Amino acid sequence: MSAEKVIRWKLNEVMARKRVKNKDLAEALSITENSVYRLRKVDEMPRLTPERLNGICAALSCQPGELLIYEPDNNDDKIVSIVDVA
Repeated sequence: MSAEKVIRWKLNEVMARKRVKNKDLAEALSITENSVYRLRKVDEMPRLTPERLNGICAALSCQPGELLIYEPDNNDDKIVSIVDVA
């Protein structure tokens, strides 16, 4: 796993758990259903303005932390280099 993909975006999972449809979230955010579809289908956290993240959280009644998960990179070389630097 690359360092860029350490934080995973879970919008798809949260929407499924809360049974929110693309159409409903699109209406709440005043964006197109296609935009919601693209937001749902990415694994990496997309670039979002604070206002957009606030809108998603308000529409889903969730906290930002519910939309993200940290998955540490299991690359031992990186761990050793961090220890060597410290």
